[in-house]
Amino acid sequence: MAESDAIDRCKICGEVLPVEDSSLYVTCETCGTLNHLGFRAGRELSLACSAAALVLYIPANLLPFMSLEIYGNKSTSTIWEGIVTLSRAGSWGIALIVFLASILIPLAKLIILFYLGLSTGKSDQKKFRTRLYNIVETIGRWSMLDIFLLAVLVAIMKLGPWANAKPESGAWIFALVVIFTMLSSAAFDPTTIWKKSYDEKH
Repeated sequence: MAESDAIDRCKICGEVLPVEDSSLYVTCETCGTLNHLGFRAGRELSLACSAAALVLYIPANLLPFMSLEIYGNKSTSTIWEGIVTLSRAGSWGIALIVFLASILIPLAKLIILFYLGLSTGKSDQKKFRTRLYNIVETIGRWSMLDIFLLAVLVAIMKLGPWANAKPESGAWIFALVVIFTMLSSAAFDPTTIWKKSYDEKH
């Protein structure tokens, strides 16, 4: 393989390591050291976690998110049903926050992470992909907002002797979506966006 196809260097002698796209380990031909390509493993882990989160995102939004019992009357609702109920009750601000934190932002973040993982190693649109990564980092701090809202709501409802609220399966699955999304973001190495350009210059 040509040196221009290399994507890493030996951790011992610094020799260029020509590897295939699917390689996670490669032996240096100069000193014989077995090198673990951490950023490659990170790319695979990032893709796997984002794919898992995308799969779980659907049942998280279709299954009941929370059950509410008031004076013996129990009702359950999905995230979207909760948003509709809040908007009909005039709580547009809270409904908007829940919509952004539970539906729009997680989906946008997952799509971006999946795209970044798939486009690793490509030489085009580096600045655009860097902006996307910065967006992911910026909105990542809001990942747990809806879970916090649920926790606060449950705590408030438990203060009353005739009211009770508890999370349902949709809430637990959504928590997994948040966890997998965070793992995907943490595993992705943003330096891989520019690594090929760096290797070509050096």
